[in-house]
Amino acid sequence: MDQVGFVGGLGLAPAGAKATARTCRMQRPSRVAPVHRARRPSLVKMSAAKDAAAGGSGISSTGAVQSTEQRLRVGAFIALWYVFNIVYNISNKTVLNVYPYPWFVAWIQLAIGAVYALLVWATRLRKMPNINKDLIKSLVPVAIFHNIGHVSTVVSLGAVAVSFTHVVKAMEPFVNVVASAIILKSIFPIPVYLSLLPVVGGVIMASVTEVSFTWMGFLSAMTSNFAFVGRNIYSKMGMSTTKDENLNGANLFAVMSCIAVVLLAPFPFIMEGTSFITGWNAATSGAGAAITSAKLAQTIGISGLFFHMYQEVAFLALDSVHPVTHSVANTVKRVVIIVTSIIVFKNPVTQANALGSAIAILGVLLYSLIKNYYAEKEAKKA
Repeated sequence: MDQVGFVGGLGLAPAGAKATARTCRMQRPSRVAPVHRARRPSLVKMSAAKDAAAGGSGISSTGAVQSTEQRLRVGAFIALWYVFNIVYNISNKTVLNVYPYPWFVAWIQLAIGAVYALLVWATRLRKMPNINKDLIKSLVPVAIFHNIGHVSTVVSLGAVAVSFTHVVKAMEPFVNVVASAIILKSIFPIPVYLSLLPVVGGVIMASVTEVSFTWMGFLSAMTSNFAFVGRNIYSKMGMSTTKDENLNGANLFAVMSCIAVVLLAPFPFIMEGTSFITGWNAATSGAGAAITSAKLAQTIGISGLFFHMYQEVAFLALDSVHPVTHSVANTVKRVVIIVTSIIVFKNPVTQANALGSAIAILGVLLYSLIKNYYAEKEAKKA
């Protein structure tokens, strides 16, 4: 999941993007429309916005040069973001290989994140935001889209190779541009649209040459793209303002996770009945047992914990970097996950498949850089 998309959709731009935060608002059709312009924080300004760095140049929002300590801190958060992502994807796939019940697994992962958030608030490691009726009401639709996106991702990860799921999820920018034009009536500069051609072409090339290809895996990954884009767009359209200083990005995600757990609770039973119970017994007992019950529970727990943790670390990492730095970091992250999963699970990869995947991932980076260029250009005119 793209944390910047979620936070940006809620008006919580990374603090490091302060210099370009005003460029993050979707406008009515115009000849050159900004790509990510936010009116003003629709929920809350990030608490770190006062003193976080403004970009890769090392200049903070107050004009001071970033210290070596700050740079090392950001680098450490980005490294943890990568590691936690890898652990989540590997543990998730390991579970689904022996226990193919994605709806139940997805719900447990969200539940673990919700419990983690409650413990953090209860122990005062982080101040609890003011959770009122208006906040819950505004987050319910966002949580619904989040549930669809998360479950679809887990379904895809269970159906095809982890690497292929992430290649298909590289199509999210394409879905975002199309949906923004249709729903928000946002028109982008022509180069932004052209930059998506290698993304689409690369995904098509990777799909037709993917050894593990199934329509379930492909369509589930695409569904997650539409769901996360829908979540972000709805956030832009429907979120209300609040002055709660404790409602930062991490807390906002935690509140949404708690709501998502409640909303998703009936669906594992609706979609999988009680088969996830018999499936557990089949996977952990008898002559054909693939894993012990304790090991399966432990691996599911790890996947849920690291799913939430990588989101939390992402907020800390992205608060202090320029959008271009984030684009590069996010591209490298996806490459690292793809390469690591291929090594761990020994998935066969053809040359055509590798080339298509590389074209798609680099296309996403190109799209991000071009989009940010026009956003900053438009900001200078304002």
